[in-house]
Amino acid sequence: MLRPLTSALRLLRPWKPLQTRGCASDEAARGREIQVRALEGPDQGITEILMNRPRARNALGNVFVSELLEALAQLREDRQVRVLLFRSAVKGVFCAGADLKEREQMSEAEVEVFVQRLRGMMTEIAAFPAPTIAALDGFALGGGLELALACDLRVAASTAVMGLIETTRGLLPGAGGTQRLPRCLGVALAKELIFTGRRLSGTQAQVLGLVNHAVAQNEEGNAAYHRARALAQEILPQAPIAVRLSKVAIDRGMEVDIASGMAIEGICYAQVNKYPKYS
Repeated sequence: MLRPLTSALRLLRPWKPLQTRGCASDEAARGREIQVRALEGPDQGITEILMNRPRARNALGNVFVSELLEALAQLREDRQVRVLLFRSAVKGVFCAGADLKEREQMSEAEVEVFVQRLRGMMTEIAAFPAPTIAALDGFALGGGLELALACDLRVAASTAVMGLIETTRGLLPGAGGTQRLPRCLGVALAKELIFTGRRLSGTQAQVLGLVNHAVAQNEEGNAAYHRARALAQEILPQAPIAVRLSKVAIDRGMEVDIASGMAIEGICYAQVNKYPKYS
């Protein structure tokens, strides 16, 4: 039962900064659908995943998923990443969900493989060792909301629109939405939102507990990003290993009975005490 802790505790290896930090400033990286930027100065420790596929409204296509998986694989090894923030470079959109035009060109077998990769990507986001925050400054539909649900924290502009499914199109959440939404909101409310295909504003989402904060949108269209960044700044002064192991204890503990959860907490607590310099 406690075996999943093994991989989570790998974070205690020596710190290893990546050579690709700040790659969003390189000319070659600007055309990528996923760009990575490590902030500096008082924001050092915050790394941003910038989703940049404007023509497709950040739809989750093969290239997008491949680049995001690549970025996550590298960043999870970088101990300088204290908070990972997901944001959009496309004004008015966080992520429009799966790329249905691309999917139409796939065979049934190819669709199955792609959905498995998509689900794996969401799992990688959820399992990322440092806290993750989604800044929802626009539409987050289908897989876009599933991506946000895979993050630890969510901040939305009051005008943002989010919904998990469009039942009239026969689309079932395939990237973990049927599992993460009930864990976030409770079973009955999650069923209501999925069965009805209802879309929520950022303000409504905060009332239900779907997002941590909802803020009035500004003229630049990035109010949620600024609030998410401020939230990340609150996390930065906290002991990094203690924060990471708190995430492990919470995530693993929610999957088991309370007695087992207490045992998981004890293991994490013992690990923190081994590394007081970094905790």
